[in-house]
Amino acid sequence: MEILIKAAQLITSLAILVTLHEFGHFIPAKLFKTRVEKFYLFFNPYFSFFRWKKVNGLRKKSWLSKSAPADWSEDPNTTEWGIGWVPLGGYVKIAGMIDESMDTEQLKNEPQPWEFRSKKAWQRLIIMIGGVTVNLVLGFIIYIGVVFTWGQLALDQTKLKEGLAVHPYLNQFGISSGDKILAVESKAPLNLDDVNKGIILRGARNITLQHPNGQVVKVKLPTDIDQQLFEAGAFPAFAMRAHKISVAEVSKNSPARKGGMQEKDMIFEVNGSPVQYYDEFQAALFANKSKNVTIKVAQNGDSKDTITRDVWVNANGTIGILTNLEYVDRQAIYDKKYGFAQSIGIGMNYGFNTLSDYVSQFKFIFTKKGATQIGGFASIGNMFPPLWDWHTFWLTTALLSIILAFMNILPIPALDGGHVVFLLYEMITGKEAPQKVLEVAQYIGIFLLLSLMIYANGADLVRWLLN
Repeated sequence: MEILIKAAQLITSLAILVTLHEFGHFIPAKLFKTRVEKFYLFFNPYFSFFRWKKVNGLRKKSWLSKSAPADWSEDPNTTEWGIGWVPLGGYVKIAGMIDESMDTEQLKNEPQPWEFRSKKAWQRLIIMIGGVTVNLVLGFIIYIGVVFTWGQLALDQTKLKEGLAVHPYLNQFGISSGDKILAVESKAPLNLDDVNKGIILRGARNITLQHPNGQVVKVKLPTDIDQQLFEAGAFPAFAMRAHKISVAEVSKNSPARKGGMQEKDMIFEVNGSPVQYYDEFQAALFANKSKNVTIKVAQNGDSKDTITRDVWVNANGTIGILTNLEYVDRQAIYDKKYGFAQSIGIGMNYGFNTLSDYVSQFKFIFTKKGATQIGGFASIGNMFPPLWDWHTFWLTTALLSIILAFMNILPIPALDGGHVVFLLYEMITGKEAPQKVLEVAQYIGIFLLLSLMIYANGADLVRWLLN
């Protein structure tokens, strides 16, 4: 059931984003009197789930058809609207343009005034960047709406009785669990996102913290702390302290599974030392990387009725479990509300940070470890919660909208950004790129995108089989 709910959220989100993205191409194309032959939500190889077109003034529909009815070709001036059966994207087919359909038959004839190739370069540029522009603007609008409706999750550190949970990797820099973060680069953080993303994605290196004894100190982190934390798997570096460590899931073929750990195990000790908080459990594993540990657990939660599990700890300090946790200082977390005018500025800043953070993540992708983190549609689906929650749905949709905008503007043939590169070349040099070059580039782009899709979704499959 959880998988179906996640899939429904993913498909709904993609339907919204893809439809509006394609309208971003469709509207300027029509404004510049360019013929749009097809407008499809989702792809339709071999057959379409639904087709609709106005033919000679009459509205005609077709369900589950392999091809459009013959009489539809009588009126080439109107657009065929449809829904495909492969929910991985969508497209608009613009007359006189080399796109992913690779339909080059019409290009053998002389350019017609209604074709894309007959329009001025600046008009074609506006048509091509329309989809990216819509997705970018949409992401910002959603963030403004989310901030106005739900506010922002905030953390009042004056109400933290037990301080924060700190990943043990940071102990070497004088930062430990129980500390509070007063400032990141001289600015008080609104929440833990400001702290974690500030350090690993936004270049923050100067931290002001308060130890449990009340002492306030300033820490300057190394310039490459982002790479260090990523390679060590030490992210998030800061979290809320949590206790009652209960195992929610044990990964397949993991050390925990081989050591006999089961769902609902309540963890009490590691190597004879009590662990009250999850960060203490994490620290105990981190201190015993690539070693065996003895973990005392109870399935009924009674510390008087326990058994021990001998478990191997991976080189990154994990054993392959997911846990259910209870925050110690839940009273410190609250929703900070804003008026409409404030929400515009906060939402815009949220959008800019999201875009900047996403671009910053690429520094990790081009590493050996980063390449293993790439995921496909299953990974995207897992961004949604197992229960339908509108707050999370819209936050995730806004993130995907900004990701879609950024990825589409990359200068890769077959993407909008690839077309933009050739148009800029034409505008600068005054010469159009040869049609043969455009065709070859499109084939190369399609090959690259299909290869990446196969790799990403294959990685999802491998992770599923192993976990």
